[in-house]
Formats: sequence, structure tokens, C-alpha cells
Amino acid sequence: MYKEKISRYIDAHRKEMLEDIGALCRINSVKGSYRIGKPYGEGCSEALRAALHIAECYGFSINNYDNYVGTVDMNDKEAQLDILAHLDVVPAGDGWTVTEPFEPVVKDGKIYGRGTADDKGPAIAALYAMRAVNELGIPMKKNVRLILGTDEECGSSDITHYYSVEKEAPMTFSPDASFPVINIEKGRIGGNFTAEFEPSDRLPKMVSFHSGTKTNVVPGAAEALFEGLDGDETEALAKSMEEELGIRFTVSSEDGCLKIAATGENGHAMAPWKGKNALTGLLSLIERLPLAECGQVKAVRALNRLMPHGDWYGEALGIKMSDEESGELTLAFSMLDISEKSLEGEFDSRCPICATKENTIDVIREKMEADGISFNTEEMKPPHHVPADSEFVKTLLAAYEKYSGRKGECIAIGGGTYVHNLKNGVAFGAALPETENHMHGPDEFAVVDELTMSAKIFAQVIVDLCC
Repeated sequence: MYKEKISRYIDAHRKEMLEDIGALCRINSVKGSYRIGKPYGEGCSEALRAALHIAECYGFSINNYDNYVGTVDMNDKEAQLDILAHLDVVPAGDGWTVTEPFEPVVKDGKIYGRGTADDKGPAIAALYAMRAVNELGIPMKKNVRLILGTDEECGSSDITHYYSVEKEAPMTFSPDASFPVINIEKGRIGGNFTAEFEPSDRLPKMVSFHSGTKTNVVPGAAEALFEGLDGDETEALAKSMEEELGIRFTVSSEDGCLKIAATGENGHAMAPWKGKNALTGLLSLIERLPLAECGQVKAVRALNRLMPHGDWYGEALGIKMSDEESGELTLAFSMLDISEKSLEGEFDSRCPICATKENTIDVIREKMEADGISFNTEEMKPPHHVPADSEFVKTLLAAYEKYSGRKGECIAIGGGTYVHNLKNGVAFGAALPETENHMHGPDEFAVVDELTMSAKIFAQVIVDLCC
């Protein structure tokens, strides 16, 4: 119903939609320092003001929540659907070739610029969906609200502020990912553990170990210092293990110590097999070195036993699990510092729907404490799941199928989106699954046809859910 009218309207306003996207993308809305009345700095505040001005010019009622969030309402009727988008962007970075980051251009069917795909382009597509339904005079029984946040990239404190004063709508989607529908987001354990041991003077010994930059990044580098090791023998052992581990080792001298540096490949913790973990690779090598017995060496052996190189599913920790809807639990051992008397480390585990505190946190604690390691994490971030057979999800998929001509399906991911903490929130659009928009990288772009299609799909969803 209304498909032809919606399609004609969006096609007729395509150029105008791109102009509005361009106007927003010319604003550098990277999070800045707090200023009175501007919690995320000048750029985010300016982007919010500009977006709300655009919406007001099209006849919508707007509201500004202390420059954290802005809203655009279709009417004053009962709340039914929220569309949650964001106007903040990641830093521009280097390496842009098509245009400057904040000088958007349309070229070869794509609109380039920081924010065109993430998430200003989709936000404007949603606004044009609302505009289409409104200006076509399609009668509405319930309200649609476009929520425009300004801190999605740095923690989503904007949405925390908003939902401290407003209730969630019965249904919410965020056009901040890809089609068809992401209805499952795995839970997460950011595991922290520590251990202490008596320093040892016996040689050979490890003086220090360091690896990792962030908990959610598979570390591509690691290094350790040793006293009393034979350099030639150590280098021979390291070279013999490179092929087995997929890690490159470099042995050198530093401040009277022997240094072993491991080089792997960074990756995201939600798919640890895509990286090459230098941390676990170096630990595997260290276990085979002829180090003198001490508490530190025992701790290293325990870590190798609990989170061995190549164990991406938590099997050795006793938490390997999966379910049909959300897939496997994954685990990335991502940070570790060891001195002569203590260690501290972190891992990142993405947990399926079947995961609970009892079958993850409690199991890990028991395993680690049996080896003298204190596990300091008390809770897991629970998985997020909106049933695939809900009327909401079925409506979204039907609209996607109607305009894309493709089969709609639900997707589970290891990462988290803007809607992770919303009871009935899913990620929906605004790019086709195979499109690589270079989000967060140089030459970010959105495909113009996909933005246009998204606006049509969103308008159809509004009609199907709120009319």
C-alpha cells in the first residue's frame, strides 16, 4: 500500500535529500571538550542545531534535550515508533583521496565524506521518509519520532540522558548498520584478572611482559624482557615456532636483557580469528623457554592452559557454548602486563543468548582461582534479542523485501549498536549487506541508490506500523 506514491516522492526529492546530507556532513561533529550548554563541544552542538532546523523547515515539531539529543515528531499522537540515529562522527583521519573529509561530494553514484554513511546520511533518509508520509497526506494513527543523538561514537551518554526523562517507544530501529535486520547482539564479558607472586632471583627469568592497547582489540604486538637466556638458542626456538603460531618473532638485546618482540595482526575482538594474536603467541613461546621455576612461570603456564593460542571460543576456560540463533561464544585474550611480582590482564568475550552469569562468570572465576589467579569481573553485559517472529521485525523485513527485491532475514552480531539496551530495538539499514562504506576510515561513502531505497523502506515501515 502506497508503494508507488512513496517511490515517486522520494525519487522526486532525491537531489534535495543529498543537499541536506551534504549540509550536515560539512559540519565537523567529532566530539569535543565540554562547554556550558554544549556537552560534546561546538561541532556536535552545531550539527544538532542544523538538523533540527532542517526538520523544522519541513513542518515538524522539534525538541532539544540540553544539546544531548534532539527529536523530530510527526504528530502529537500516541508513541509507536522511534528511529534512533546520530550526528556525531569519528575523527577524520588521514588518507582521503576522493575529497576532504568535511567537503562532501557526489561522484560515481556515491556521496563521499565523513558521516555520509555513519550516520548523517541515514538520519536524513529517515527524515525524508517522515516527510514523504507527511506531505503525501497519508493519515496517521500514531506518532513517529526521529531521535538524533550526538555521542554514539564515544559511549552513548546522550541516550542515557534522553531516556532518563523519556520512555522508550514500543518499537525502535536504528539506521546505523546494514540491512536486513540485526535483531541479536551478543552479550559481552570484559574480563579482568590479577595475580601476585614472590619475586625470584633464579636465572633464567622473565623481567617483564607487555601486550595490548584496548580490551576489544586482538593485539598485533607483544614484547618481553629476560635475564640469563642464551640469545642464539632463544632465536632458534623462536624461528622454529613462527609457522606453527602464525606469529613473527624478533630477538634482540636491550639494557642488558634479551628482548623478544612478537608481531601478529590486529583484529576486532568480536571476530578474533581474523587477527593474529601476538599476546598468546608470545606466551606460547615463553612456556617453552628454559626459565627457572618460580611463581611467575607457574602463572604463565596457567594462562597458556586457560586461554591458549588459537582458542577463540573459550573452550579451555570451560565456557564454550552456542545456540542456533546467535551462534558461538567468542573470546579474545587482549591485554597483559607481567612484572617480577604480579600480573594483570584482560580478555573480551562475546556471549550468545544462552549465556548467563552462572555458565560464564562463575565458571571462569572457579577455573582461574584454582590456579591462583583472581578474576575481578562481577557481571556480564547481557545479550540483546528481539524475537524474529515479532510483528515489528516481520514488518521491517517485509518492507525491505518489497523495495529491495531481496529475501529478508535476521542477523546476529558480536558487536553492539545504538539500540543494545532498548527492550524492543533493532538495527535496520541503511546499506545493503555487501556494501563496504569505509565507515571510520578514509573515503567514507554512502551509495546514493541505497540511501534513496532506505528512505522508501523507512516510509513504508512508518505506514505499516503507524497508519
